[in-house]
Amino acid sequence: MGTLLSSSAWAEMELNLTKGVTKISNEVYDLHMLILYICTVIGVVVFGAMFWSMIFHRKSKGVKPATFHESTKVEILWTAIPILILIGMAVPATSTLIEMEDNSNSDITILVTGSQWKWHYKYFDQDIEFYSVLSTPREQFDNRDGKNQTKGENYLLEVDKPLVIPTNKKVRFLVTSDDVIHSWWVPAFAVKQDANPGFINEAWTIVDEPGTYRGQCAELCGKDHGYMPIVVEVKSEADYALWIEDQKRLIAEAKAAEAASLNATASMDELMQLGETTYTAYCAACHQPSGLGLPPAFPALKGSVIATDASKIGEHIDIVLNGKAAMPAFGKQLSLKEVAAVVTYERNAWGNNTGDVVQASDVKGGAGAGSQADEAAPQAAEQPEQAVPAATEDVSKVYTMDELMAKGEQVYMTACVACHQASGAGMPPAFPSLIGSPIIKGDVAAHIDMVVNGSKKNPAMAAFKGQLSATDIAAVVTYERNAWGNSSGDIVQPADVAAAMK
Repeated sequence: MGTLLSSSAWAEMELNLTKGVTKISNEVYDLHMLILYICTVIGVVVFGAMFWSMIFHRKSKGVKPATFHESTKVEILWTAIPILILIGMAVPATSTLIEMEDNSNSDITILVTGSQWKWHYKYFDQDIEFYSVLSTPREQFDNRDGKNQTKGENYLLEVDKPLVIPTNKKVRFLVTSDDVIHSWWVPAFAVKQDANPGFINEAWTIVDEPGTYRGQCAELCGKDHGYMPIVVEVKSEADYALWIEDQKRLIAEAKAAEAASLNATASMDELMQLGETTYTAYCAACHQPSGLGLPPAFPALKGSVIATDASKIGEHIDIVLNGKAAMPAFGKQLSLKEVAAVVTYERNAWGNNTGDVVQASDVKGGAGAGSQADEAAPQAAEQPEQAVPAATEDVSKVYTMDELMAKGEQVYMTACVACHQASGAGMPPAFPSLIGSPIIKGDVAAHIDMVVNGSKKNPAMAAFKGQLSATDIAAVVTYERNAWGNSSGDIVQPADVAAAMK
């Protein structure tokens, strides 16, 4: 009995909750075991009393039942004792839940976006973002021909690019979705947070030991729900710094390769090989390896008009880049060359045999603003969209409320609306509401500083000092303090912002 009740014995049981590797996950485990012990004791006492009464106070033994109907003492006891038990359970549970919700003072903030059926990770403090896709070979889980395939050690729990975080740092996760409801779940961290489209939920973790930890999407998100794993690689702080530098180098190399691909001509064989790899990783889940699709949601590509009509090449490229209906946009996920390759593959595989060869330059010609082509474009091309440098700006000019409100609305709808919404309602808690909020009701100087320098407490709030002019910031602060019924009457002039910038 002592062995069965020991913590180590319970922790090793396959049917029990796992302990995890973080302080909070161990607290959750201890809370789980406390509640389990309490429930076990209650069960033993209640059922023990029942069976004792049935065995030793049965009619065949001549026992006569008591004649009393009500007892004030019994009523008080069976009301008071459960209340005390519930309080004893609620105190540690509440303490643990409060700690789990405390996302303050984080060292790193990562935006986690669920997408059918992959995860997108964006590091707020670094210019790093990538998609993490299942890397288990399709033959292992889609062997419809009946041939047995040896499954790997981490079957359906392996990805091409794991999320990487450092040890001993508080990592804050902002979790959302760009299509349906997903759930980001890593049991070893005691983190399970729903990813809802249009909302942002928060979670956090601190991991002390390096290692690789796996999880899954824990929400039924569609036909390939089981093919959406999560892999988190925890590195030492030194190794994490090296990984950051390596990722920046790879990003620079990818941009250079992207720019070079615009002037290169790839052969049909090269495009077909890359296209098949890309199609298998990103398209086969919906359109099937055979190209037959799953109509009507995912139409067949084999023999389809979009993939065989020479006049539809531009439309074919546009759909891959920007999506259509249930078809997601791959402009931010794939390079120009990968898009060219997968379009070429789809137009020549499964007997389509159009002979069409699509190059990266063809994709660049039809690329929208969301594609990676924009990232590879020369920096000079972006200059017309940048704010006027403060040195050439007349910060002494005084504007009327109407002028500032008109300009402020334009700036807000360009730079702020994605997070705080057109209505100012935001997406709490990561992007708080601006309607009657403390920052709006508080000191104007603090509001200006927040827009100019960002937030130290909330890394999701970026600094706009290098993006907007003093006039733009003055206008948008004035707009926020007077729109949506705030009506503070405060007017901020460019000179106020210029002083804050200094």
